[in-house]
Amino acid sequence: MRRGRFFNPDTPKQDFSSFLRWVTQRKPGAWEKFTPSTPGPRPAERVEGETLHVTFVNHSTFLLQTMGLNLLTDPVWSERVSPVSFAGPRRHRAPGLDFEDLPPIDAILLSHNHYDHCDYATLRQLARRFDPAIFCPLGLREPLRNLGFQQIHELDWWQATEWNGMQMHCVPAQHFSARGPFDRNRTLWCGWMTRSSSGEIYFAGDTGFGGFFKEIAADFRNIRLALLPIGAYEPEWFMGPIHMTPEQAVEAHRILNPHTSIATHFGTFSLADDGEFAPLHRLHAELATSPLATPFVVLREGESHSLQSATEAAAVSATVQD
Repeated sequence: MRRGRFFNPDTPKQDFSSFLRWVTQRKPGAWEKFTPSTPGPRPAERVEGETLHVTFVNHSTFLLQTMGLNLLTDPVWSERVSPVSFAGPRRHRAPGLDFEDLPPIDAILLSHNHYDHCDYATLRQLARRFDPAIFCPLGLREPLRNLGFQQIHELDWWQATEWNGMQMHCVPAQHFSARGPFDRNRTLWCGWMTRSSSGEIYFAGDTGFGGFFKEIAADFRNIRLALLPIGAYEPEWFMGPIHMTPEQAVEAHRILNPHTSIATHFGTFSLADDGEFAPLHRLHAELATSPLATPFVVLREGESHSLQSATEAAAVSATVQD
């Protein structure tokens, strides 16, 4: 922290003139006004054992179910991600899961305080309905307490805490924070890694590409699932330090070597100049020309994906070989 503000150690600070240049020269790609969708089926109340059941809700919101625990990442169900309800980025797709269909939520992983990741209206409802634990980076304890959370775990990069048989690790990301014109970088941003007997789950949050991926890979060698962002990268001269391109997300997958990666941060809110389907087109093109040893998956809103534990996968592999 410098003069009361957090910073990215490996990237220069962008000044206000860069922001003005982007705003005045924007060439946004095409987005559908709204794409109707039918919410996915109600998920199981609990998934016991080491199986990991992943449901994509929208944007960076996932329901993670394993070991009898239910976790949400950066939960957003609001119509807009903005300080006001009548302006700002509006959703182009409905959430893939109705809020009323959520199973009991035990914990929330929060990456930073931007409106498209830290949705106060949704968080307030979750606190009231489930009283979950919430894991957040430095500076967010007081706002979350004001929203009604009682079990707040506020961590710095590389700090960890134990929770219900899991180690919850706060890991670096390359981004920034702000909810208004005067609080830029007053709170920290991060990714999250959960570690348990069944392996590790990585939620990158919102991030640009950086050397910290190699640091994370060195410390976590059994990543079952990586949730990696692929959107809001145009124009790259401006967005590059804070948002990965699809090609960089693929490179992050190679570095982290997870059993499976799933794409996040696309298709819900128009936050930059890439069009609605541009991230997916670029991701599919990159995967076609540079195949990976393990899957990089794209889910539709409401779609789910189940992953075996490392132990179960090894047993299946041994059976097939026999």
